[in-house]
Amino acid sequence: MSGHAPPIDLTLPPRGVSPVPKSIDISLTGQCNLKCKYCFYVDRKVGRSDLPTRRWLSFFSELGDIGVQRVTLSGGEIFTRTDLFTLIDGVIENRMRYTLLTNGTLITSNVIEKLQKGKRRIRLDSIQISIDGSTAAIHDLSRPPHSFERAIKGLRLIKAAGFPVTVRVTLNHYNISDLEKLTEFLIDDIGLSGFSTNEAIWMGSAQCSGQNITLSVKERNEAMMILTRLNEQYGGRIDAQAGPLLRARMFREIEEALMKGETSIPGRGTLCSCGGVFSKMAVLHDGTMVPCNVLQTLTMGVAGMHSLKEAWLHSPAINAVRRRREIPLSALDECRDCPYTSFCTGGCPAPVIAKSNRLVGIDPITCYKEYLKEGDRT
Repeated sequence: MSGHAPPIDLTLPPRGVSPVPKSIDISLTGQCNLKCKYCFYVDRKVGRSDLPTRRWLSFFSELGDIGVQRVTLSGGEIFTRTDLFTLIDGVIENRMRYTLLTNGTLITSNVIEKLQKGKRRIRLDSIQISIDGSTAAIHDLSRPPHSFERAIKGLRLIKAAGFPVTVRVTLNHYNISDLEKLTEFLIDDIGLSGFSTNEAIWMGSAQCSGQNITLSVKERNEAMMILTRLNEQYGGRIDAQAGPLLRARMFREIEEALMKGETSIPGRGTLCSCGGVFSKMAVLHDGTMVPCNVLQTLTMGVAGMHSLKEAWLHSPAINAVRRRREIPLSALDECRDCPYTSFCTGGCPAPVIAKSNRLVGIDPITCYKEYLKEGDRT
């Protein structure tokens, strides 16, 4: 009798997967009026066309029929689509709520007026705008010239109209030294209740030859300290689903557990960082269904051609990502001798795929052992 475990059937979802996705991230367009230096989506624009209005509306009807609750609409830049409000109405007609992600530069008083009509306002969860500096001199280093003034104008218009608005700051080589002023600007001047942060990752335009946009080890560690201090100063009003602030929180949890003499943190010790694929997925602007909008090479099917519910439950592409959490970190070559494997989660699979073309592996940025080594070098 063989001692090898039977192969995993990736057409079957593991435990914990919701019957249908609760939410879906939808990139309505590959078109954008800006060319930002860290755009993770730029590779997906090549050779792909936007789905026409009728295809999206038909897809929204499918989502409504199976009970999807929310969609996040992004791009590219969503406001480049002339049929955007027709599409928003299609979302609303199918009993879903929605969020808009935008660079903010195309928001005008006319856009605000259109957002007020019908049920567009009451079904809107939030509008997220990207701001990367407290001044044009900082913000426009990673974005095209004159982006800052237009984005801030759009932000102020949304806030003045009383819409729920959030800001995402993408930390990169150009704005680390501006974090304190940027926090003051967004919270004290603009009057936001808070903002969220992430980090430019080595994908898309950030991979271009000669591009110096992603954080160095020293800059990342500096950002961890600055953001932790600022978040305490501002009463926890800075959030993060990725990047240096989340990294700082994870490492602090490890250190607190070690000080208590604990040998593990419950729920960790495997490649378990990616929990989104158990309740949400994404669709690219040409209709390609993928586990996440940063896992763009893992194709699950095409909207309108394949059943979304069938793809959600039985696509090997998304089930392979879900099954990562069954792989213990101690089984990986890079983690085998590490004393901290039972405290870690392995990090996001997107950078792993981008750098090694492998799904199974760790993102070194989230490695506590590497962090300790960095402390010795800096």
